[in-house]
Amino acid sequence: MPFGIRWAACVAASLALAGCAQHDLMVKRQTETEAKVEHLIQSDKRAEQRLNELSGQVQSQEEQAKAASVQLKQLQDTIRELRTAQDELKARILLQAAPKIEVINQEPASRGKDYGPPSDYVKAFGLYSANSFPAAIEAFEAFLKSDPKSSYAANAVYWIGECHYSLSALTKARDAFRKVVDDYAKSAKAPDALLKLGYTLAAMGEKDKAAAAYDRLVKTYPGSPAAAKARERLTAN
Repeated sequence: MPFGIRWAACVAASLALAGCAQHDLMVKRQTETEAKVEHLIQSDKRAEQRLNELSGQVQSQEEQAKAASVQLKQLQDTIRELRTAQDELKARILLQAAPKIEVINQEPASRGKDYGPPSDYVKAFGLYSANSFPAAIEAFEAFLKSDPKSSYAANAVYWIGECHYSLSALTKARDAFRKVVDDYAKSAKAPDALLKLGYTLAAMGEKDKAAAAYDRLVKTYPGSPAAAKARERLTAN
């Protein structure tokens, strides 16, 4: 074989080998790149899965906290209702047990919330219980004037509203119940006042405002007996 041909053959063989080596290198690099991409994809999937797990845990904790808050609110409403019932029971007992002997120069007794309702409040409540509504209104108003910061002030305003409601003086009843709701929102009488506000507005033909009052009651005092009655009204409507 002539020298030129052998030399050309060697060059061709060298180029072929170089091409194969280059091809193998490219294949290797491509394989490595694909492996890295696959690793990143799997890592991303694991990270996403972990993120979903954490999100689920956070959501679960938020739901538990929300449920605990609702239960606490219901307990607070129940305590308020029990205190109100206790106060009214004390007032009725004091009325029944009040002595008939007149005492001259009697020193005014200092009555706290734990001791029981003040005597002026008991007197006014006795007039209400006897259906003497106009006299009861005057007595409750006199009590509020003499002791506007009494712990029984919200109760007195509420019963004024009840008196007006019983007398069909709906506008005055509405204003009294609204005053309890607005000025004594944390009192035990607030849920009942909001319920009776709804009743009064319904009796006045203001159905939408009555429904709004019921809805507000259910949302603000969900665990109270008044809220249960409000739900019944909303369902009926």
